[in-house]
Amino acid sequence: MQKQLVIYGSGRHTVPFLKYMAEATGKQKPNLCFIPTASGEDLDYINSFYEVCSQINVVPHVMSVWINSYDQKESFDEIIQKMDAIVVGGGNTLNMLAIWKAQGIDTALKKAYDNGVVMGGGSAGSLCWFNAGTTDSRPKELSIVEGMGFIDNSHCPHYNSEEFRRPLYHENILSGKLTNGYACDDRSAIHFIDGNVHTSLSLDEENHSYFVYLKDGVIKEDLLKGTVLR
Repeated sequence: MQKQLVIYGSGRHTVPFLKYMAEATGKQKPNLCFIPTASGEDLDYINSFYEVCSQINVVPHVMSVWINSYDQKESFDEIIQKMDAIVVGGGNTLNMLAIWKAQGIDTALKKAYDNGVVMGGGSAGSLCWFNAGTTDSRPKELSIVEGMGFIDNSHCPHYNSEEFRRPLYHENILSGKLTNGYACDDRSAIHFIDGNVHTSLSLDEENHSYFVYLKDGVIKEDLLKGTVLR
């Protein structure tokens, strides 16, 4: 059973990335579930997911964490295991992970990932799968947050769009606060299979993904060559 992860730099829903995730399941019309915890389940964000899904061959679902036991009779684990692909939205990574841990959603996601459910997302929805990265989830400044560690490397989303992300990521790897890892420009993605890079994807020629690492005391960036999705 392949373990698949498709992550991208921005949390914005796009037809090419969600279509790619759906096709990675190998199903003709897969169940695709959006988990918008990080945004506080923003309604506009949820509506944009449904709008994108209307353009691709999927059965869309949204999993809410703001529930009660009177109205919801399925556990989070039961919901997640029925899905073919899970996409996690952007927002506050720290708060999202705290809720997931309290509800056992992190454990359910790992179980599904190990069983071949395609995982993915952008921004907070990309950062959460790695061992750590920088986040704007706390007041005043970007800080480090630990992820779920499905991929045992660090990660940096928004690599080309937020001016502090790239230099801070380099600084944290250089100081040893973060491990070597992967960075995505907003309109770029990486598809991992069994923890290894399968391919890099982009929506245009200007956005890229990178492996960022420390070598002989200097930060290096290896461009991950890939495909532009149309």
